[in-house]
Amino acid sequence: MNPSKKPDSAPLSVIENSRLLVGGAVRDQMLGLTPREHDWVVTGKSIEEMEAAGFQQVGKDFPVFLHPETHDEYALARTERKSAPGYRGFTVHADPSVTLEEDLLRRDLTINAMAQDSDGALIDPFHGEQDLQQGILRHVSEAFVEDPVRILRIARFAARFGRWGFRVAHDTHKLMREMVKSGEVDALVPERVWQETRKALESSNPERYFEVLRECGALQRIFPELDQLFGVPQPAHHHPEIDSGRHTLMVLQQAVKLSNKTAIRFAALVHDLGKGTTPESEWPKHHGHEQRGRKLVQQLCKRLRVPNDLRDLALAVTQYHGHYHRADEMRPDTIVKMFEGIDAFRRPERFEDFLITCEADQRGRSGFEDETFAQGGTLRTAFSAAQSVKSDEIIADGFEGSAIRNELQKRRAQAVKNSL
Repeated sequence: MNPSKKPDSAPLSVIENSRLLVGGAVRDQMLGLTPREHDWVVTGKSIEEMEAAGFQQVGKDFPVFLHPETHDEYALARTERKSAPGYRGFTVHADPSVTLEEDLLRRDLTINAMAQDSDGALIDPFHGEQDLQQGILRHVSEAFVEDPVRILRIARFAARFGRWGFRVAHDTHKLMREMVKSGEVDALVPERVWQETRKALESSNPERYFEVLRECGALQRIFPELDQLFGVPQPAHHHPEIDSGRHTLMVLQQAVKLSNKTAIRFAALVHDLGKGTTPESEWPKHHGHEQRGRKLVQQLCKRLRVPNDLRDLALAVTQYHGHYHRADEMRPDTIVKMFEGIDAFRRPERFEDFLITCEADQRGRSGFEDETFAQGGTLRTAFSAAQSVKSDEIIADGFEGSAIRNELQKRRAQAVKNSL
């Protein structure tokens, strides 16, 4: 078919009259949310009929098409059969005989297995509306266990709808544990894990994502560095919540309150990974956890292919959050070296993100959630003073080579001392 040729209106209208709105758009409308996208299912039609109407098929494995004008996704009703391990191991069957109910049956959760016809009437064969009203995340069928991505998705929905207290149904939780035990979750690929994790971090209650994964045992398989924090104690006078894992999730909650940046939230999540490797003989203290944590953050980011900008902020926070907490005690030259380690002079926006993340760390403790802390102001004042020192002035004073850097550090330290 010539893509530049405009399709006849009659075939297109026939397809549009056969469509039903499905999945997330139906669910979000019922929650009073604006749908992020509209997905449509078409029954009783073939691939040839879709192409004749001007739809363009995307991908080779699934009968999904783009509308020639709106570019919304239209999919033929289909069934899926497990044919290999992992989330890609499915054989898809789509033809005009597949019914809407058969198509909805293959979906992950009842709240995602509803449809709406052109008159706005709800089609809900698996009682998704009831589960939506009760805040329950429930699988549609036993086929849930065939796709390990569904473990990540259900955890992400718990995070996205955390404000309403959505919880995982008991039977669904049981299936998730079985998937972990059987090793099905080990087939997840890094790109998909990060994709779902990033969406969770961007939600209103990202801590729920990690709680749900931990409850079914998947956190230990997917994020072992994070999982090993739970059960590790901290000094009670600094951390009334005591548990390092609980503290981490509290810091993440505070990061959400302070910023909508994914990088800040990710850095908050991983800043204390080193505490999970502290020998028990040293508990509840964690000397040197910052340096140990750097290696774990690098390991996690490499495995999940986390973007470099997120990784770099996370490494800076991991290594220097202890310096932040001691800002009123540190020598000026140590403060300047911290600025250099964060690369603050070249990337002042990273320095500000660092301060916000460290504030979340301060607030992420039982009883400290609404406290006001001085360290951020101290370091902002010090940084402004250090920034005022220009290398051009040092060169003009006759310094050359490595002496320029040494004098720059010296003058910056003096400026910091004067400012404080």
